[in-house]
Amino acid sequence: MQNNTINFILFKCNIMKAVVYTQYGLPDVLRLKEVEKPAPKDNEVLIKIHATTVNRTDCGFRKPEYFIVRLVGGIFKPKKQILGSEFAGVVEAVGINVRTYKKGDAVFGLSTYNFGTHAEYICIAEDKSITIKPASISFNEAAAVCDGGFLALSNIRKIDFTNSPNILIHGASGSIGTACVQFANYFGAKITAVCQTKEFELIKSLGADEVIDYTKEDFTENGQLYDVVIDAVGKSSFFRCRKILKPHGIYFSTELGYLSQNIFLALLTPLFGGKRVLFPIPKDSKEDIVFIKELMEAGKYKAVIDRIYPFEQLVDATIYVETGQKVGNVVITI
Repeated sequence: MQNNTINFILFKCNIMKAVVYTQYGLPDVLRLKEVEKPAPKDNEVLIKIHATTVNRTDCGFRKPEYFIVRLVGGIFKPKKQILGSEFAGVVEAVGINVRTYKKGDAVFGLSTYNFGTHAEYICIAEDKSITIKPASISFNEAAAVCDGGFLALSNIRKIDFTNSPNILIHGASGSIGTACVQFANYFGAKITAVCQTKEFELIKSLGADEVIDYTKEDFTENGQLYDVVIDAVGKSSFFRCRKILKPHGIYFSTELGYLSQNIFLALLTPLFGGKRVLFPIPKDSKEDIVFIKELMEAGKYKAVIDRIYPFEQLVDATIYVETGQKVGNVVITI
């Protein structure tokens, strides 16, 4: 009897709760289950997650709209069955070769292409996209700055800010959009943000100089020209925005576009020396996370959180994210 009790306790210590999906589909394919708790490898830290998010990437892999997602994530069913890319939590254990972190450290970061943060625990290599969380930043805030931040930086870092370029940001109120506004403001751009009237005050507080309500005005018909157009929601196109670009203007999009056109346009348009599409492949790094952390500590970057859901309501959070109406980020507390 005593041995059975001990075995049961050991078993319970080696499991965790996670939201799992074994097939592609609508949000109801997500299931809260008990799964095996990971153990850190020699170069990894085991993190007890306090907060994560639901974002467009999660939704895009759960119900892949592009075939390339299936090529990466599994043709017929998902290879990685726990979604989630952002996290903030506390180090619970470290591998024998880990030197940067110790048990009890509060940390935050990304698990971009491995996912796995919709769970109570995750293991991350110490040299990956992870850093110490400042005491002044909550777990919820720390979890809500990384995904949109690194995706925004993949575009922002391709822009020449020498002469304070005029930048239009379409979808300025989303996770990537609010990050783009803040980074562009930090680097000294003149920013026109496209969102809804109810979001004007927030977006101006993040650094936008002008705002346009897309429900009342077509931003491609206002007669203004821009050095850069960033479509942070993937709902426009180079062909639609071409007329508002200056002669050597640049168009970015966070989506592949119709028939994956943005990849082909990124290859072709630079050959002609005029208006062009850039489509940098996003790759997260520790340097990105540290940069975001330093800006937050300096008061020059902040988390934008729309709603906070408990872990048990992750499906509800996903349904809300897919309405396309979220402002900033949707956080999940664990």
